[in-house]
Amino acid sequence: MLIVGAVTMATVAAGAPAPAGPRTLAGTPEPAVAEAGTAAPVWGECTMPPQPGIERDPRQQCATLKVPLNYRAPRGRTIEITISRIATAQPGTRRGILLSNPGGPGDQGLDLPSALATVLPPEVLDQYDLIGFDPRGIGHSTPVTCGIDPATPRSHVLPYPAPDGGIQRNVTFARTTAAACAEHSGDVLRFITTANTARDMDRIRAALGEPKLSYYGTSYGTYLGAVYLSLFPGRSDRVVLDSAVDPGLVWRDMFRTWNEAVALRLPDFLAFAAERDAVYHLGATPDEVRRTYDRLTAALDERPLPNPGDPELDGNALREITRWLLYFDFALPSLAEFWQEVAEAVSTGSAVDAAAVARLARLGSAGGVTAGDRAGTADVPADNRIAALYAVVCDDVDWPRDVALHARQVAADRQAWPVTAGMPSNLWPCAAWPTRPVEPPVTVTGNGPRNVLILQNTRDPATSLRSARGLRAALGRRAAMITVDQGGHGVFGLGSCADEATNTFLATGSLPARDRFCPAPSPAGDTVRSAAVPYIPPAWPL
Repeated sequence: MLIVGAVTMATVAAGAPAPAGPRTLAGTPEPAVAEAGTAAPVWGECTMPPQPGIERDPRQQCATLKVPLNYRAPRGRTIEITISRIATAQPGTRRGILLSNPGGPGDQGLDLPSALATVLPPEVLDQYDLIGFDPRGIGHSTPVTCGIDPATPRSHVLPYPAPDGGIQRNVTFARTTAAACAEHSGDVLRFITTANTARDMDRIRAALGEPKLSYYGTSYGTYLGAVYLSLFPGRSDRVVLDSAVDPGLVWRDMFRTWNEAVALRLPDFLAFAAERDAVYHLGATPDEVRRTYDRLTAALDERPLPNPGDPELDGNALREITRWLLYFDFALPSLAEFWQEVAEAVSTGSAVDAAAVARLARLGSAGGVTAGDRAGTADVPADNRIAALYAVVCDDVDWPRDVALHARQVAADRQAWPVTAGMPSNLWPCAAWPTRPVEPPVTVTGNGPRNVLILQNTRDPATSLRSARGLRAALGRRAAMITVDQGGHGVFGLGSCADEATNTFLATGSLPARDRFCPAPSPAGDTVRSAAVPYIPPAWPL
């Protein structure tokens, strides 16, 4: 067992470094090899259960494709990916396909066509077959697993340090989990990468007989889309990237942007709760509400509360629940109610109210690894979402393995950004990953036609405005960006000027001539978005 001193130069692996995989240059366009051997799909009923929160459209069909596990050995071992389709009802006006990805990494995308069919207007739906897919390693596409106990708290899965700032528990979890991922998923694991998923997207395009694809991606899906654009610059038609990842920061530095992003978003909630102090009793001013939060997290750090049916509620659990619910304006009332319940439980020393926990679980925001998800099926392991997250971010790029570096940065961030308590800089299983990346990250460039629309909120707690500007700079003349002055994660479908611009672009190909800035769809603090919004990006890391 690895022992971590106060400040040492030990690495998480605590032994010989993992052997490096073969290295290749990335960032240059791929050859037409993706066309080779791609058979047309055979469409049929989608027999797997629908994704939580999405009502499956009865028109949606599913199929499977075989793709190379390793694209540098395209005639070698293959894996299956599952795709879905809602064909346009107007074949006479059909332009092509609109492929989509919901983010994650780790989120299933098979039912995203059903969700988008409720949001996109007829002038868009008439032109495209809506295509979804579970990316490789995820859901029904050769899913990976790390054998993680479903009861593992989310505040362990995302590496919150101990109340005193120590990271020994995180080091142990990282080493154990990295080894378990390799044990349970074998040699498939190292090929679950963004670049390979982008190559799979091109196989989907080729299998459907399309010269080009259009694309809508949210959050992590923006990075996936940007990688596709760079690998296949001439094979994209119209591309919308909603809530953007900076390709220059993947992955550890991207997660570290959460420090500032959450700090910029939290005041929206503090003002919301203060304006409704007569309802929630959390404080009459934003400063008073913030002091309530600090008091509650400190009390739970010292004495966690029982949490019915789930791991105990400690300070880190409250921090993580808060971070997640900041993704959506419609969740702010639920967050205020939960803080209120926690304040009552702290004052009495009782368990958190079971009904309050159940409400959060329905929002996918409390509990362990599978909270908000199905607890696994015969086809999909219970921990697949988190296992796929680890696989992608650990296999895309090398992570630093120096424990002392993580400890120093956690300590500094706990002082500078107390709301996130050092978690964004802490140590992931990637720091103990058993293999090195099979190739460098793809260099995202602006080579190609001007056909990309980036959408971004000013106060997004997951993909910050700073991050979106990084993607905007990388894509250069290829892109236009619309920034909306609102908080939360996800732009399209919430009533801002970005909706009209997106629909116009997908329907006509007309991009804004220059970057635009527009106000939120309603005055700040006046209303809270309805929970009936037809599609909301998943509240997962990205």
